[in-house]
Amino acid sequence: MYDFVVVGVGPAGARFARRAAESRYDVLALEKGEVGTPLACSGHVSTDLWDYVPDSAREDLFQNRVYGAEFHVGGPDEDGYRFYKNEAVSNVIDRVRLDETLAEAAREAGADVREGHTVTSVEERAGHVAVTASVGGAERTFEGRMVVGADGPVSRVRRGLGLPEPDETLHGVLAFDETPDDGDYVSVHLTAPRFFAWRIPRGDAGVEYGLAAPPGHEVNDLFEELTDAYDVETDHFCSGAIPIGPPERTTAKRGFLLGDAAAQTKPFTGGGILYGMRAADVAADVVDPEDPTTLPRYEAAWREELEREIRFGHWIRRAYSLPEPVQRAGLWALSGEIGVHMDEPSSFFSRKHLRKLFS
Repeated sequence: MYDFVVVGVGPAGARFARRAAESRYDVLALEKGEVGTPLACSGHVSTDLWDYVPDSAREDLFQNRVYGAEFHVGGPDEDGYRFYKNEAVSNVIDRVRLDETLAEAAREAGADVREGHTVTSVEERAGHVAVTASVGGAERTFEGRMVVGADGPVSRVRRGLGLPEPDETLHGVLAFDETPDDGDYVSVHLTAPRFFAWRIPRGDAGVEYGLAAPPGHEVNDLFEELTDAYDVETDHFCSGAIPIGPPERTTAKRGFLLGDAAAQTKPFTGGGILYGMRAADVAADVVDPEDPTTLPRYEAAWREELEREIRFGHWIRRAYSLPEPVQRAGLWALSGEIGVHMDEPSSFFSRKHLRKLFS
């Protein structure tokens, strides 16, 4: 009988497994394939990331430093509206290696991290939960006092616990050009329906191109238009779902959701690495596997931690669908030096940013 059975060893699941193991809980963490593969999302993250990984991992993970973004209402042939800081806004990291690093940290803390375990069912029972996984063609069932669903946008744990779906799921695609680019600005194109496309320089690792849009839009065709506009050939094409808008409940009788499974993502970018790990820390602080009455505390606490930023993120995203003249006017008025934190849209109203804006 484990204290926690964690399903999914991405950033949120690995972070929780590490923190729970450090608290001397007996933790089993299951990953359906190899940790870090297939690539799930972009490696463009705020500098807060370094608070969550061992200091020794920085050199291995770091690819590029970013000072801001250039927003384009059209394609790359038009001038962009530049938003910048005089220090790094964000970093580009090796996304696959990040997952591996976080999983290694969980193992070192004492968590039993197992790859090649595809969870097929989750069942809440009296006093515990049963998690069945396919392992090399055979089935194994593991018992735990609680199950943690950190298994992504299409979460089997979420379905097994009977929890509601996220408000919305976007379709995202990305691919890479291996030509080195040490530029220090990302490019954002407000050309995708109700979302955007991007270009991220990754230093010696090349360039990442990506795009996301709601269902019903041919994202592959839109992505081809993007790369044609940049006149590049890309490879290592990746595709996946991006959940937006947390469901009404993320906790059940003996389990809870983390990360993309709980849609703990930024509505205006789709990124969820830092939000998921922040929620994992909240869960590790408040959830007692022997006391299911602590689960409502997690529900309330993670929403208190992230809800304001998610709400402001929804307001920012609405601007992606404004008429083009309004977008241009807004970008012109707001561009320049900023004091905004990449993960905290509410910081737009901070004293630091307002000083920059009105100067």
